[in-house]
Amino acid sequence: MSGVEEGDLIARVEGAAGIIRLNRPKAINAVTLEMFRDIEKALDRFESDPAVAVIVLEGAGERGLCAGGDIRTLWESSKVNGDLGKILWREEYILNARIKKFPKPYVAFMDGIVMGGGVGLSAHASHRVVTDRTKLAMPEVGLGFFPDVGGTFLLSHSPGEIGTYFGLTGQTMNGPDAIHAKFADWVVPSARLPELREALTKLRSGATAAEVGKLIGSFATGETAGPVAAKEPAIDALFGFDRMEDIVAALKRDGSEFAQATLKTLNEKSPRGMVVTLKLLRLARTSSSLEECLAREYRAALEVFRSDDFREGVRAAVIDKDRNPTWSPPRIEDVTSDMLAPYLAEIGTDELKFN
Repeated sequence: MSGVEEGDLIARVEGAAGIIRLNRPKAINAVTLEMFRDIEKALDRFESDPAVAVIVLEGAGERGLCAGGDIRTLWESSKVNGDLGKILWREEYILNARIKKFPKPYVAFMDGIVMGGGVGLSAHASHRVVTDRTKLAMPEVGLGFFPDVGGTFLLSHSPGEIGTYFGLTGQTMNGPDAIHAKFADWVVPSARLPELREALTKLRSGATAAEVGKLIGSFATGETAGPVAAKEPAIDALFGFDRMEDIVAALKRDGSEFAQATLKTLNEKSPRGMVVTLKLLRLARTSSSLEECLAREYRAALEVFRSDDFREGVRAAVIDKDRNPTWSPPRIEDVTSDMLAPYLAEIGTDELKFN
């Protein structure tokens, strides 16, 4: 496993802390399949080491914890009918579930940009720290995709329709709004993260989750709601529907500046991606566990991987960067139930299973 400074993942013990550092700063620490595998190995090692009291996840560089998965490589595989999506998402989603159930306190430093796959590595942690610099988002609908890595589970557990709003628009949460949306637990000023990190390395062996929480709390600002939380009554009224057509109609009827800006944002997204996302969010509300949502997301992800919308969305956003995708179909009302069905269909021996 990577233990050297120049590796894409650095995993080492510092005092009482098992440190996992995503180390691709030029790519805002976008995660690759090999990095997921190295994180698994690190967790194996830290779980069995009695000297390790706490896990600390952090990102190298100044820009953020993690901008998401290595989308370009997935795009290249999708173009040639490759199997990278099938392999990577299987291992990533199983890792997301493991983080949720990890037996030792797992502290995620969600500083700077935290998106997509970075959310999967951090928002399922037992102790989630955001900062004054946090920009957290699940922007997948803009790629013809949907909020995966357990995103449907997280968003469906946000208060009211806040999660529906964030999932469909891909809008960014600041630190306090991430707490309001139940993606994080504490705001700690980014300038104090080194001090908090040092304190975590000095914990006693066998420190409890409550002790770790008390320590983090002593650094926290106490903020719990940001600018989007203030709009919650409007969001609840506008997004409280089970069909995209009804949400769009409500926004058009409302006519407020917020509604008009939100409509403009939705008009840029994949119609198919939005319909799939809304369906998955509604199904997640009645799901009993993260694993159930991840298994459903895996089915849908394999269908996304085969879709023109995914390839077109990535092309427009990441490859050519023209920000002008041609979606198929181009309108929400053209997304039929027959188009939706394959995203939800059982996949036999490929079903995602957890130990």
